[in-house]
Amino acid sequence: MTTYPLPAADLKGEGMTSQRARDRLAATLKDGGIRDLRVIEVIRNLPRHHFIDQALHSRAYENDALPIGHGQTISQPWVVARMTEALLEFGVPQKVLEIGTGSGYQAAVLAALVPQVFTVERIEALLRQARRRFRQLGLANLRSRYDDGKLGWPDEAPFDAIILTAAGDTIPTRILDQLSPTGVLVAPVGSPSRQTLIRMRGDGKGDFIQEELGAVSFVPLLGGIG
Repeated sequence: MTTYPLPAADLKGEGMTSQRARDRLAATLKDGGIRDLRVIEVIRNLPRHHFIDQALHSRAYENDALPIGHGQTISQPWVVARMTEALLEFGVPQKVLEIGTGSGYQAAVLAALVPQVFTVERIEALLRQARRRFRQLGLANLRSRYDDGKLGWPDEAPFDAIILTAAGDTIPTRILDQLSPTGVLVAPVGSPSRQTLIRMRGDGKGDFIQEELGAVSFVPLLGGIG
């Protein structure tokens, strides 16, 4: 498949943000059961320290979620990898919608693997930071929008794949309606104390095949803008 390079030599890092640290993270992902080598390679090469505050750079390539402000987090790399490979397992989607841009890290991983990524964020300050990172990385195949994520991006629907990076009790109907009849959706679902990562695949006839992919922990899916 085609991959989309990240032309950011000035973001290679050193010491705890060096390529050696990224290689260790890639090995951790493999040991943790991530099988898609395309996903591992993108995470190996993507400068995760670019998506967090400088005070946390020494922890950028640990397999942990980290705070990014406004009550939000950058997801654990293993979770990013698992969600991404679940989205790609049945073929490379041409057009992907992400609900919850956050730091921009998940969107950047996707942009290195699929032709078009659309990402929606409800917190304006986070989106401004993410957009600056996207520009610095030269991610020309990624579009972002400041809006209520629960509304999706109807003007660009349908999408071949949708990914949610926050958990609700259910998948909002307005988002499901924007998935193509044979599309794939990956999202955490459940209460703050008990969440499950699910994958839904359209059967082309209006129904969905749903699978549980394991326990996860995400910030809540909220409506409105802030």
